[in-house]
Amino acid sequence: MRKMTLLLLMSVLFIACQNNNKMIYPKTKKVDTIDVYFNTEVADPYRWLEDDTSDETAEWVKAQNKVTQSYLNQIPQRKRLKERLTQLMNYEKIGTPFKKGERYFFYRNDGLQNQSVLYVQNSLDDEPKVFLDPNKLSDDGTIALANISFSKDAKYVAYTVSQSGSDWRNIYVMDSQTLEVIDGPIEWAKFTGASWRGNGFYYSAYDAPEAGKEFSSVNENHKIYYHKVGTPQSEDQLVYANKKYPKRFYSAGVSTDEDLLFIYESGEGRGNALFLKPSDDLSSPLITMAENFNYQYYPIEVINNKIYIYTNYKAPKYRLMVTDVSKPQIENWKELIPETENVLSNAQVIGKQLILTYNQDASNKAYICHLDGKDIKEIKLPAIGSVGFSGNRDDKECFYSFTSFTQPGSTYTFDIEKNESLLYRSPQIDFDSDKFITQQLFFESKDGTQIPMFITHKKGLELNSNNPVYLYGYGGFNISLNPSFSVSRLPFLEQGGIYAQVNLRGGGEYGEDWHIAGTKKQKQNVFDDFISAAEYLIANKYTSTNKIAIVGGSNGGLLVGACMTQRPDLFQVAIPQVGVLDMLRYHKFTIGWNWASDYGTSEESPEMFKYLLGYSPLHNLTKGVSYPATLITTADHDDRVVPAHSFKFAAALQEANDGKNPTLIRIDTKAGHGAGKPTEKVIEEQSDIYGFIMYHLGMNY
Repeated sequence: MRKMTLLLLMSVLFIACQNNNKMIYPKTKKVDTIDVYFNTEVADPYRWLEDDTSDETAEWVKAQNKVTQSYLNQIPQRKRLKERLTQLMNYEKIGTPFKKGERYFFYRNDGLQNQSVLYVQNSLDDEPKVFLDPNKLSDDGTIALANISFSKDAKYVAYTVSQSGSDWRNIYVMDSQTLEVIDGPIEWAKFTGASWRGNGFYYSAYDAPEAGKEFSSVNENHKIYYHKVGTPQSEDQLVYANKKYPKRFYSAGVSTDEDLLFIYESGEGRGNALFLKPSDDLSSPLITMAENFNYQYYPIEVINNKIYIYTNYKAPKYRLMVTDVSKPQIENWKELIPETENVLSNAQVIGKQLILTYNQDASNKAYICHLDGKDIKEIKLPAIGSVGFSGNRDDKECFYSFTSFTQPGSTYTFDIEKNESLLYRSPQIDFDSDKFITQQLFFESKDGTQIPMFITHKKGLELNSNNPVYLYGYGGFNISLNPSFSVSRLPFLEQGGIYAQVNLRGGGEYGEDWHIAGTKKQKQNVFDDFISAAEYLIANKYTSTNKIAIVGGSNGGLLVGACMTQRPDLFQVAIPQVGVLDMLRYHKFTIGWNWASDYGTSEESPEMFKYLLGYSPLHNLTKGVSYPATLITTADHDDRVVPAHSFKFAAALQEANDGKNPTLIRIDTKAGHGAGKPTEKVIEEQSDIYGFIMYHLGMNY
């Protein structure tokens, strides 16, 4: 009877009233669930939507998707937009080569393939051959290749696959010569690759979750195992577990010569602990190298009994340190590359030289020097953008990829001895980048802090307060937003739009201090930065309030949710994607507990509870307020930020909104948090998002 009542209620679908065009949505039932935090009662009327396996939730999802698709299908721009996006997406994309053994490998997508294919060639001039094609693993492209790892002799390759966008991984082993799959699947692996030693490898996994709760239950008791090729998973050797701290991550890494095993422990604080033991004696005790969880420690190479360590220990903008294998404890570490005014974002050893990548005002600079840290020389990059180097310790060849807001990823060869770059290959795309320009602006946030922002638009832009803006940000977890290329935004730019990317506090653009300034009880800084970016663009006549769309995913979805509830008058469109929207309960699902270092939790103190309640998007919707046109996006297999966040927010927003703007939710199927999404689904989703944005910003196509 209860289910029938729900179905009858949800039979009321998309209706536009003739008088005021106000939408009518499927009615969502409410329950009398109340939580008590430090003597404060907080209602949670849509708690039932947290049950992702119930028939009621499934019917609700079906009804909401029907309303959303009915609306999106009526947008006149969408069909032409999809055609143009498909046309733009249909270009050959080739990744940076990397060498394993005596052969070279690279990823290639001929244009519209759902997943990129891994190719192999005996030399750089040889004809490439297909090595591993993930498109053959499923009929619809929803099984993605997540990671590959070759054994030291390159005889075997372990590859991990993700199904429907989930963070769960299956690991298989393939003979790299015959291409025969000889082992696997290893199941319930998560947040792991394969670190080889001999004819086996280390990996991390959880115990099998409760049936039906695979994508929502809390992940606990991460363990490190050693798997020998050809043996069943049940015989894998347990290498490390820590029952005292079930809500932590544990992973393993092996030195290039396979002599040393590094163990990383994280999930508390902003960094990780680091341990060491001989890889051939797993019964030996762990040697603690560093254990303060507020810092990050990552060995990048072991050469001549010296361990090179990339760290922000007592260096918020990172540095490179070195220590002897016989004295690995942190008190014995010596500084090799000191901290500078710019953030050291990466360090690698290629061709027995150090390659150092820095963030300077959110774009990359690169340098090369000897292993002793001397004779540092700048590597001249093609332009302002982002760079990623490819190569191994003993390689003679070095490659790097380079991209910017208007240049798709191009590959360059880099002569280490001569410090010279040469374009190796560049994709050909149906887009005239010469017609567009990228500028970096700095504006003042609410508290006076200077915040950088990149804007990309057509040359000759008129500052008439009437330009549509796609405002994007993230602002969390020490993640930097560097220049990057996206086909999806090109039609928006071609139609006169401005793409604005803000480098908010909470990110890593200026080091750990910048990160901390956007965490816990300083999280409001992130929202103030984003709001100030919009106000700057309006004040300087780039745009106006009825021409701004704000977009962000995951932690960026929280950003959008918080800003649209704090300043609903400032934005015309809001797109919170796979967002963290219930700040009181986020830590109760899958790995949500791991985000406490940035957010704090509602249970840790009265002060932290009140702070979270003060900005939690779900809890700050006000009935009778006119909110921006909103399209919430999530997916049924998102086990990173569970879809319950979006479900509850959508239900509450539809109840609260008093304006004419639609408040819709798009719930994808056989998809997750975003990684590994097939091209076909990407085109569909981006056509919906950009179609919705362009329609509500008054853009013709």
